[in-house]
Amino acid sequence: MIKENLLKIEGFKGNGVHSKIKFKKLDLGVIYSVDSCTAAGVFTQNKACAAPVKISKENIKNPIKAIIINSGNANACTGSQGIADANQMCQELANALDITPEEVLIASTGIIGKPLPMSNISSGIQSIVKNLSYDGFNSVPTAILTTDLYEKKCSNQILINDCDIKINGMAKGSGMIHPNMATTLAFVTTNVNIKKNILQDLLKEISDLTFNMISVDGDTSTNDSLIVLSNNSAKNQLIDSKNSPEYKLFKEALYEVIEDLAIKVVKDGEGATKLITALISDSSSLEDAKKQAKAIITSNLVKAAFFGEDVNWGRILCALGYSGTDFDSDQVTLKFKSNNKEILILDNGTPHDYDQIVAKEIMSKDSILIDVSMKTGIHSAKAWGCDLSYDYVKINACYEDVN
Repeated sequence: MIKENLLKIEGFKGNGVHSKIKFKKLDLGVIYSVDSCTAAGVFTQNKACAAPVKISKENIKNPIKAIIINSGNANACTGSQGIADANQMCQELANALDITPEEVLIASTGIIGKPLPMSNISSGIQSIVKNLSYDGFNSVPTAILTTDLYEKKCSNQILINDCDIKINGMAKGSGMIHPNMATTLAFVTTNVNIKKNILQDLLKEISDLTFNMISVDGDTSTNDSLIVLSNNSAKNQLIDSKNSPEYKLFKEALYEVIEDLAIKVVKDGEGATKLITALISDSSSLEDAKKQAKAIITSNLVKAAFFGEDVNWGRILCALGYSGTDFDSDQVTLKFKSNNKEILILDNGTPHDYDQIVAKEIMSKDSILIDVSMKTGIHSAKAWGCDLSYDYVKINACYEDVN
């Protein structure tokens, strides 16, 4: 069962400090493992990917002992200097921890196109390493935030082979959320004993169903990174097969953590007032179901209608129509739901009379489900998005001021 707090996982430490990248807030975090970790990751497919992404994509091939994350500056579109600065961060952290820079992953988030204040970061690294601890791990979710309004963290705990398996997750993300791999930044730590290729395949599968199914504003970040580290300290039988019961148990638990983080990112979308979930069922294929769900939650007209609490269901049919999938609009059934209330809007393509009072009540909620049956097959998919408010424009018109 998902919990909102982070668990103490033996061997993992962390810390977050203010290194003066940002004006006042924590802006530098480190996750450290006493033992080498099996690492898996998925990264942005934006062609203008940031320097830290390039380095982490290479280093993640190795056993990993640390991740360094800074917020307030994305170190993206910064040329050769950006690569040099990211390498310097890895090297300085490695020196301070007595490990190699190849055992370090790096992630950055914030303003694009500005050089890092390396003297401040160097001082911050020295400060952060002095106070790495199990308790300090809890400050990392704060240190990675930019325009986020709150921390995004959770944990899960299960038994595998009578061994206590723990999973911690943290994420940041508020704007520039339209992943084509994972999210803005998300980090998961666990003690499960698992083979590297199995963990990598599992992460890719889960990210395709969670972080790749969320959108705030349709912008795929230059810095997207989702990383899982396992120090393999649990005594469970090594998970080296996708057919084993141990694999299935861990898959379910990891999915719950990553899905929870993905939803938290959308709920905290810049200026968002509502979480919108699109559930597609009875579609002709999984790929079609995913395209249909994403088309709904990425439509600016749909998002604006939900902000205005307007049951403008024609915009949903319009979005489905340009999703690139085949279906018959005369067969579609559409419902809006929230809590225990629901209204039937379309019944096999025919508009249905619904209670206006119930509709108003549903549209006023901060979490609304768009339930669509396509009547073309047996496949289903979910996507998560948010409404589009005035505050989104305000935040992104003066991003440097809020960061």
